[in-house]
Amino acid sequence: MIEQFYDIQPNVLELDRQALALCSAQFAKTEQIRDYNQLKMLRAFTDCGVEARHLVGSTGYGVWDDSRNKLEQVFCKAVGAEDALVRPQFMSGTHTIAVALFGLLRPGNTLLAATGRPYDTLEGVIGLGEAGKGCGTLREYGIQYDEAPLTADSLPDYPAIRQKAATATVVHIQRSRGYTQRNAFSLEVIGQVVAAVREVNPAAVIFVDNCYGEFTQTAEPLAVGADIIAGSFIKNPGGGITPTGGYIAGKAGLVEKISHRFTAPGIGKDLGCTQDNLRAMFLGLYYAPGVVCEALKTAIYAQCLLALAGVHPVPAYTEEHNDIVTCFDSGSEAALQGFCSGIQQGSPVDSLATPEPAEEPGYTDKVIMAAGAFTEGSTIELSCDGPLRPPYTCYLQGGVNFTAGRAAVLCAVQNAFFAKK
Repeated sequence: MIEQFYDIQPNVLELDRQALALCSAQFAKTEQIRDYNQLKMLRAFTDCGVEARHLVGSTGYGVWDDSRNKLEQVFCKAVGAEDALVRPQFMSGTHTIAVALFGLLRPGNTLLAATGRPYDTLEGVIGLGEAGKGCGTLREYGIQYDEAPLTADSLPDYPAIRQKAATATVVHIQRSRGYTQRNAFSLEVIGQVVAAVREVNPAAVIFVDNCYGEFTQTAEPLAVGADIIAGSFIKNPGGGITPTGGYIAGKAGLVEKISHRFTAPGIGKDLGCTQDNLRAMFLGLYYAPGVVCEALKTAIYAQCLLALAGVHPVPAYTEEHNDIVTCFDSGSEAALQGFCSGIQQGSPVDSLATPEPAEEPGYTDKVIMAAGAFTEGSTIELSCDGPLRPPYTCYLQGGVNFTAGRAAVLCAVQNAFFAKK
């Protein structure tokens, strides 16, 4: 029935038909993960005794905010953490990760990036090159930085990790790909990195940037030995409902240490009002397993459709999915812009807008972004973006429901690769 609402060419409709048939088995696997995580989430809510009164927040200092504490208790049970900071004051994934790193590291300590160069916006936090220079980067505070580049197969280099981790204070693992063309790391691979670090340095703190990965599997990186995980609530765990915020979760002593950087030394977790945010944070978290499933189904469908169109996405639709992101080389600036325009046209908000490349804070190249979202920057809602540099790689993520995601992806593929001359 999609042709009743969108002008899709017959040859593209045929690809759509083939893709839907090919994806059915992968959809079923994804739905099994959803069902497990939704039941786990339901038990987290019921076991923690969430009441209607917990949906109401606080003002001012937020001292004795029992509702905020209940949200963090539920989140801990859902992800297998001892303690957590789940707060609306976190402005983005980068902000959340920066708070965690500054909370864990001290002058003279060493941060090791065990899975290659971190995502672009973290370069400013660390102080790599000119990014963030003079703004109080980790390096300006006397914190050393080292990295273990990935192998030619885009896998962790375990011998290099063992060598470099021996003197590291915090070991950083980036689960998702950033602006690189690799699949997200599975929990098995993250566990192998953890084992390599523990072999030479049992005292190192292992920190996982979990952005885009939450609820894509039936466990989180804490289950395979990570000490701390962090991410954004306008990605997976907010379920497309939570309008802002982020989380840091893991070992209680480490969360406590980080909390004094989040607020102020000596204050820690005890302050931080929640205003009118709690209902949306509870509701978004509760819906997150189902929404992540819809985003994964959108990704699987897009990967299959792109493959049928002669494009080679990462990951392939038949592979295990450890985040909600799909990337592919569009081959040209026109194709990248065409794909982004198709996603924008299929968005419920700002569908009439035309994405254009622009300078973005924290990025070295101009970036084109399509995101007709109810929450600005919410990448669990369908969006795509890419830096304007060859081979013009596009990064697609999100989709709060598959039906709408399919329509937008179909329009995007037609725009990029089957545009009428």
